[in-house]
Amino acid sequence: MPGTATERPQDAALELRDVAKSFGSVVALRSGSLAVARGSIHALVGENGAGKSTLVKIVAGVHRRDSGVVRLHGQDVDFGSTAESKAAGIAVIYQEPTLFPDLSVTENIFMGRQPVGRSRRIDRSAMYAEAAGLFERLGVAIDPRRPARGLSIADQQIIEIAKAISLDASVLVMDEPTAALSGVEVDRLFAVARSLRDEGRALVFISHRFDEVFALCDMVTVMRDGEYVSTDAVAETSVEQIVSRMVGREVGNLFPKSPAEIGDVVLAVDGLSSLGTFHDVGFTVRAGEIVGLAGLVGAGRSEIARAVFGVDKYDAGSVYLDGKPVSPRSPRAAIRAGMAFVPEDRRKQGLVTDASVARNVASIIRRGLTHAGVLTNRDENRAAGPWAARLEVKTSALDMHATTMSGGNQQKVVLAKWLATEPKLLIIDEPTRGIDVGTKAEVHRLLSNLAGQGLAILMISSELPEVLGMADRVLVVCEGRITAELSRDDATPEAVMHAATASIHHDATDINEEVTA
Repeated sequence: MPGTATERPQDAALELRDVAKSFGSVVALRSGSLAVARGSIHALVGENGAGKSTLVKIVAGVHRRDSGVVRLHGQDVDFGSTAESKAAGIAVIYQEPTLFPDLSVTENIFMGRQPVGRSRRIDRSAMYAEAAGLFERLGVAIDPRRPARGLSIADQQIIEIAKAISLDASVLVMDEPTAALSGVEVDRLFAVARSLRDEGRALVFISHRFDEVFALCDMVTVMRDGEYVSTDAVAETSVEQIVSRMVGREVGNLFPKSPAEIGDVVLAVDGLSSLGTFHDVGFTVRAGEIVGLAGLVGAGRSEIARAVFGVDKYDAGSVYLDGKPVSPRSPRAAIRAGMAFVPEDRRKQGLVTDASVARNVASIIRRGLTHAGVLTNRDENRAAGPWAARLEVKTSALDMHATTMSGGNQQKVVLAKWLATEPKLLIIDEPTRGIDVGTKAEVHRLLSNLAGQGLAILMISSELPEVLGMADRVLVVCEGRITAELSRDDATPEAVMHAATASIHHDATDINEEVTA
């Protein structure tokens, strides 16, 4: 059962106690509580739909609470807007910050409050100097004068942090900040977070990645079903305890990979090349087999998958499905041949978020559902219902808009949409990114079951435990080339990382022999 509100630390910078919020008949937050001390990094964890985002939006002034108490530095507050929250010293750093791309880095930091000189003109020299000082203080090298366009997500987040410091924010909330970052970028962000903690600021860190929680945070609060569950010192708890509190049930094996009968070759890729992106890529995927595509962020994994499906062009090579060539640059031809593709960014590329669950699930097969050129809601519901039920999409009705659903349920809707086409090959990019631990296990179990039914699966993932836990074979990509092909038994973390960082000037076969020796 959910616990009572956490005891307030004597030096609490931010405190929420029994905060509730409903949207019509939907209760988003029943009893949210959180107490964050000055000079600490406090993790907030829970499954999708646990109420974390609603709680953060109340702190940020996006939503107004229905009941409960919010205190900032011991004073009761009730923010009616994001401007009020920012003015009080609260900054929220989102997973994908929104900057003005045509303005400079400095102009983005000081938007609406640029320093002015005696002539009442913007003092750009002072503004650039202050921005440079902020980046020096954070220990990062970003040119204050460069335009924001083209900056990495990591640099955009650093700019948002610099803006927060320039506003003297005392409380910073980081909402899934590492989801799109490489390992080096995560390390840099963590160094910045620790420096802010050491200055006496309070940080809230929201993440589904437990290794990050244990590496960075001092305290961890668990939420479940819109309610507070527990708060513990990170040093005094374990992943198993946190997972148990998050889900309120036994998750079981996180990687429930069952043996499957491996059949004939379904996908064959031969000599695929795209100038400047990947070169001479060749591999196969067999019926009943899960092949993992591993490697560092930016290695070319997603680009290879997109080319195979026909989204991106390639300059040389061939793609075959069941021995028949698939036309390049034609996703429609790939679908007709029997391919399905779940993209990395489910919200922008996998869903129509303002359409219903039924419409999303039936979107690819809708031509076969029409009668005399007419497609009705009943037809869509009839086609989508069994797939939504099979994937256990948690929605009260098929007419619910996808944008209102949790990330885990959105991913299930995308999977249902493609499985409704009855494919021979499923390409799935980052299958569990941004999904809570309970839903991760469900997705993994589904993939294992699909492979057991003979579906060929090509899985791209940045999470090495996921690759090692689910794949029958692992293909490692480094700088656009496959540098190793490892069996399930040979695919150790050391072997994969060795191949993922190998020089592309080595022959792939030599590298494969080296890492498996």
